[in-house]
Amino acid sequence: MTLAARRRSANRAIYLDRSLEALPIFRLSDSAEESTITYSPASGGRWRVLPSPGDRLPGTFDQDVYVEILHRYSEAGLPADGTVTFTLHSFLRSIGRRVDGRTYEQLRSALNRLERTMLESSGVYVSARNGAPIEDRFSILSSVAIERRRLADREQFALFPVLTASEPGDARVTISAMLRDNIAAGCMVTLSSVLYQSLTNPVARRLYRLLEVARELGTVTWRVQLDQLAQQLPLAQRYPSHLQRVLQPAHEMLVATGLLRSASFRQINRDWLVDYVLAVRNT
Repeated sequence: MTLAARRRSANRAIYLDRSLEALPIFRLSDSAEESTITYSPASGGRWRVLPSPGDRLPGTFDQDVYVEILHRYSEAGLPADGTVTFTLHSFLRSIGRRVDGRTYEQLRSALNRLERTMLESSGVYVSARNGAPIEDRFSILSSVAIERRRLADREQFALFPVLTASEPGDARVTISAMLRDNIAAGCMVTLSSVLYQSLTNPVARRLYRLLEVARELGTVTWRVQLDQLAQQLPLAQRYPSHLQRVLQPAHEMLVATGLLRSASFRQINRDWLVDYVLAVRNT
């Protein structure tokens, strides 16, 4: 592989905290009314996602913002202080969103939500620093600062019809030390930004993140109970038939993009299971 090809490959890579990726964070259903996300894995312990008072749980837009922040962190060479800077305009373009007043407000809200939403581990999240599951609370972003552009810059907006005078300018965010420590210790999964962006279904994007955890653990075939998977993603639906209708389009998309060889539902007695066969990763 040439040096230029290596650089292009590195720029496509997104490094994520493997321990965090195994846990639910982002609500995948707009109809969900839960005020918290609670997950109790078979190994024991409890995980909770606690929104800031008056705010809602992180959702599908927040998931994309989170992944893009970690993409930029990876692209920057994993800076030791965990700080990433960007313009809101370029960020929205990167995640394939329209650039207007509404999406600027969405992005500001998402960044603040990633800072203020508390992730609570009661013997579930494994910290590389401690080498064991922790009892603690933390957030994805430890700080967020958004600065409006200088007046001289705003006066130029009339020259660019895609921008408006309400464009809020530059953001500076710092990724939590918890996540940075795990990534630095090699407790991570690697996504392709190209593949992630090609998945237009938010459930497929979340499944991609979770399946890469299985891959990093050396799993080729993964069988999981349907109700357990629903909690781990998480999905609001509870009936097996409803869960299958939500998951099937995501499965088809993951197979079509070459991330999965197959995905199938299976009933054994009263239990519904999902069988995944992971595709060989292209290098």
